[in-house]
Amino acid sequence: MTPLAREIQRTLLAALPEPEAAPRPELAAYARLLRDYPERGGKMLRGRLVVLTARAYGDDTAALGVAAALELFQNWVLIHDDIEDDSDERRGRPALHRLVPMPLALNAGDALHATMWRLLAEAGARRKVLLEFAELVETTASGQHLDLSWTLEDRFDLTPDDYLEMVRRKAAYYTAVAPLRLGALAAGAMPDPVFASAGLELGVAFQIVDDVLNLEGDPAAYGKEAAGDLWEGKRTLILLDWLAAAEPDERARAEALLRKPRAEKDPAEVAWLHERLIASGAVARARERARRMAEPALAELEQAFAALPGQDAAREALDLLAALVWRER
Repeated sequence: MTPLAREIQRTLLAALPEPEAAPRPELAAYARLLRDYPERGGKMLRGRLVVLTARAYGDDTAALGVAAALELFQNWVLIHDDIEDDSDERRGRPALHRLVPMPLALNAGDALHATMWRLLAEAGARRKVLLEFAELVETTASGQHLDLSWTLEDRFDLTPDDYLEMVRRKAAYYTAVAPLRLGALAAGAMPDPVFASAGLELGVAFQIVDDVLNLEGDPAAYGKEAAGDLWEGKRTLILLDWLAAAEPDERARAEALLRKPRAEKDPAEVAWLHERLIASGAVARARERARRMAEPALAELEQAFAALPGQDAAREALDLLAALVWRER
């Protein structure tokens, strides 16, 4: 973890209750639940991008609290997402709802959501920062609705464009667009319009690479369950690409598997589909698509950052954005 990431994590954890200070054992357990995902670490990519963008604009005095609040958003959303997807793992450990009864995990996510807004208020966040947070929460929720509804409704009539719209809402906005905009707003500046357009492209590329790593990456390094997207029935770009060209019998076999709830899926069938996706070239094509989206977006952002006063921070922010896409875990 970088020094900046540690500073953001310290700020985040300082906003949460301490188990040792709890007046009764149940509330000590509650405090431990709130601190569980934040204490698991992570790279704090989004929070770091907020601070570095503010520094690039020349004023990071208000950025740390905003960055910590964004990482709190990430943590409460992940708790809810893991419940909704029935996920097994998060950051190399069991998902929170696998450690405690699901209602307790859900309640912990709700509490972190409330703490996010309190942290912003205590940091004296400007009105535009608060409105940007509302936008990212609403946008992410609409994308999550698309993702969940396709699985719940057994939808297989989807296209790559459907996937791209879902990812722009669910992942791309809060991964790249919001951190860039929040960094500028925390510094008292108006965000460059390219932060939205190029940020969406980069955020989508990030999610495509995440889908690739779910099938190709080392689970120990990736921090999530190998082939978890198949266990959860996710309609990824990789899956839609493969389904479009699959032989009718193989497509029917895959759809039958993906319609089943997680507990009823045969591990051998999941392994078969996993192998077919990789052998078909769909995974490699997805990674190439991510590259084609990311390169021009990074070039646009490099031009936007070139005019800012804090060039050392600007370069670090650009390197961080590139690392979102060119990562191997």
